[in-house]
Amino acid sequence: MRRHLPALIAVTLAAQDPAALFEKHCAGCHREDSPNRAPLPEALVLMSPDAILKSLESGSMKAQAATLSPAQRRTVAAHLGKGTAERIPVQQGYCAPGVLPTADSAPWNGWGVDPGNSRFQPAAAAGLSAEAIPRLRLKWAFGIPNSPTGGSQPAIVGGRAYFGSADGTVYSVDARSGCIYWTFKAEASVRGAPSVGPGPSSRQAVFFGDIRANVYAVDASTGRPHWKVKVDSHPYARITGAVKLHDGRVYTPVSSVEEVPAANPKYECCTFRGSIAALAAATGVQIWKTYSIPDEPAPIRVNSAGTQLRGPAGGAIWSSPALDPPRRILYTGTGNAYIDPAAPTTNAVLAIHMDTGKLLWKSQLLADDSWTFACSSPDKANCAKPGPDFDIGAAVILARAGNRQLLLVGQKSAVVHALDPNAEGKPVWRVQVGRGSALGGIMWGMAADGARVYVPLSDVLTPAPGGLLAVDLRTGVRQWHVPPAVPACKGTRGCTAALMAAATAIPGAVFSASMDGVLWAHSATDGAPLWQFDTRRDFDTVNGVKAKGASISGSGPVVAGGMVYVQSGYGVLGGMPGNVLLAFEAGPSGQ
Repeated sequence: MRRHLPALIAVTLAAQDPAALFEKHCAGCHREDSPNRAPLPEALVLMSPDAILKSLESGSMKAQAATLSPAQRRTVAAHLGKGTAERIPVQQGYCAPGVLPTADSAPWNGWGVDPGNSRFQPAAAAGLSAEAIPRLRLKWAFGIPNSPTGGSQPAIVGGRAYFGSADGTVYSVDARSGCIYWTFKAEASVRGAPSVGPGPSSRQAVFFGDIRANVYAVDASTGRPHWKVKVDSHPYARITGAVKLHDGRVYTPVSSVEEVPAANPKYECCTFRGSIAALAAATGVQIWKTYSIPDEPAPIRVNSAGTQLRGPAGGAIWSSPALDPPRRILYTGTGNAYIDPAAPTTNAVLAIHMDTGKLLWKSQLLADDSWTFACSSPDKANCAKPGPDFDIGAAVILARAGNRQLLLVGQKSAVVHALDPNAEGKPVWRVQVGRGSALGGIMWGMAADGARVYVPLSDVLTPAPGGLLAVDLRTGVRQWHVPPAVPACKGTRGCTAALMAAATAIPGAVFSASMDGVLWAHSATDGAPLWQFDTRRDFDTVNGVKAKGASISGSGPVVAGGMVYVQSGYGVLGGMPGNVLLAFEAGPSGQ
């Protein structure tokens, strides 16, 4: 026994060594060249040990950490997470007692400024002309504690900016100064943009979802909770898109991360189905819920590891739906299937009746696309027939081109589709704008005015990522193309010119933001550059929290009341971590 004691001690120590545990069980997914899209180690450092432990025990990393003991999970979390629960200094962060926001008539509410998701802000509400854009200057910066990914896109309503964060804190801050009116702590990370409108007793409320599939309503003035409802009981369900508020209802998209545990051959892939839930804004009571895949999962086959597989599954709904109130129709895009055979409602546009939840029609844009992390793992037991992972993550746009309405759909395949909402989604035109990749193509969203649709191109997994394009709304013909610039941070891990974030348009100009941290403005007419700002640096913040900018993804720029807001920092999907909300305002003419 004594002979074997040194070897036994070595094995025991290795089993408790945090670096060795991370290397064996986690590192493969957290490398820059990994297709699994997990945060890089430098992003994990910004998280608290508690946040990482929650992910290992009950979050998206639960399946990967299943073979670790509770003590080993705590050891790994303590090794990786160096962030602390940073307290915001009252004298620096909060508004003075009795200070009220300046009333405004220039909102940006939820994902876009209109129910159809155009992301086009008219001149009066924008308060910013194309000619004034070169005079934009940073007015204030807000540091978001305990966050490697910044926060959600802000909603600007009633002189306040409302936004969520990775640690679940939702903020109400003054839109002009950035001082804090209140904070609210959700159960988990809040990724989708909040929506503001009448809630209980017709009081203004803020509505949002978290990544545990909870939807909340809190008082817009005080942050006091009204109600909280869990809209999906699946352990990997989450809300990533902005909820849509209309006529007393909260339309909620439900996505998931079941693609992650499916990499484990012992995981019974798969049982999640995307959905839209309609809740009463006053009470949170569910009015209807419609799954993207009507059929419930059932046993299909047994994989090579002896695990029972189930389906159909997938069809996650990642983004905010587009509403068509005159027709009483909701339009949404769906994600890929998780297991073959792929359901005909995956990678599709669905038209759902706003009052009843009835599926009116579907238009599938790519069939037979089944994909999970198993497809890029050494053991492909849960991936018999891998697809390209070209789902629809970007919000569908209901736009008007002259006298005709179109549904504009950007896909990760780098294809822009125009569909006819009057003919059950019949194709009108389609245009290939790039190569496409599992991380886009078109990732999170486009913008459209009456003449063009503006397309930010990711193509991050291709040799030449990035670029901004304008496509004629009537014909689908490309009008101009801005090639990607060489990033100033070239050589830094996670630095790329890919445009993953949603675009935003105002009369005469279009804003975009790239994974190298640069915020851009271009002429809507010909794509000529108007202005740029590199957010990849440290900032002095109005709330005294250390903050830096980095990759910009997910939510796009917001323009309202003469100001431009953008979240900087995106420590997932291979991006550079950061934690700041920036607000810009144009200086006087002549500066």
